Amino acid sequence: MEFDVVVPGANHTPGRYDWAHSLDADGFRQIFATADELGYRSVSVSEHLAMPRGEVPRLGGYWQDALAVMAFAAAATRRVRLDFCVLVLPYHHPLRLAKTLATIDVLSGGRVDVSVGVGHAEQEFAALGVPFAERGALTDEILQALDTLWTHEWPEHRGRYFEIAGLAVEPRPLQKPRPPIYVGGNSKPALRRAARHEGWQPNPVGFTVAELPPLLDYLRAQPEFAGKAETFDLNWLFAPSGVHLDEGFAHAGAARLRAYRDRLVDAYAGSYRPVGITRTVAEPPRALRSLEEYLDFLRWFDAEVATALR
Repeated sequence: MEFDVVVPGANHTPGRYDWAHSLDADGFRQIFATADELGYRSVSVSEHLAMPRGEVPRLGGYWQDALAVMAFAAAATRRVRLDFCVLVLPYHHPLRLAKTLATIDVLSGGRVDVSVGVGHAEQEFAALGVPFAERGALTDEILQALDTLWTHEWPEHRGRYFEIAGLAVEPRPLQKPRPPIYVGGNSKPALRRAARHEGWQPNPVGFTVAELPPLLDYLRAQPEFAGKAETFDLNWLFAPSGVHLDEGFAHAGAARLRAYRDRLVDAYAGSYRPVGITRTVAEPPRALRSLEEYLDFLRWFDAEVATALR
């Protein structure tokens, strides 16, 4: 089992990691450098281009551009992979997106993962002039276009929404034949889409780990899943429910941290691994108060929890 770091401070969700809302560029560099030095698999960031007024009380209005964050992370790291949770494909023209992701892949030495979703905020779609009801069909076509743009010297894509032909499109990704694609969502179309690619990231999630097996059975029953049982990546974005460190990390004593570690390891090994989860997040206690405490938590989690599960 591998662990990701979801970048704190890239969005300002009310009541969540308030200490990270004032991070400057050096603070982000420290987070990326720490994740890079330790054994974490990926750093990831979410995407919203704007936030509907009605959602601001819940999600906040401050959301950094996900692609720009990943470019910054590429320059600040050497080893850790760069991912999204998730990149909303219908917001992007495939030619522009193919160029940006390929450039980040080249400049990072081949470390880009592409986790994608169809989106859910209708007002964002309206502002972009993108038909919300067609977001699934758009996503499927953009995925097809990306594959063509990344793998052909003279790519030609002629679809319902986009026509791209007669153009040289370089650089192409360093990873061959292309960066891995992980599909977010929890609907049956999303599961079918995931079966055609390298992994599934349930996002958003309205169910528990215990409810995953029938969804996975449906995904694995798709013809396109054949031959992927040993390599398919299932990325669960939440820490085990019911395992808390209410006093935060800095003020927990050694005995309390040992108990917390044991409960986490038992949950990951006993609940996550048996259903097929291959990757999840190192989620810090909500009571953290500072960047320094967060970095200490990342070091402790890698040494005490992640190491026990590798």
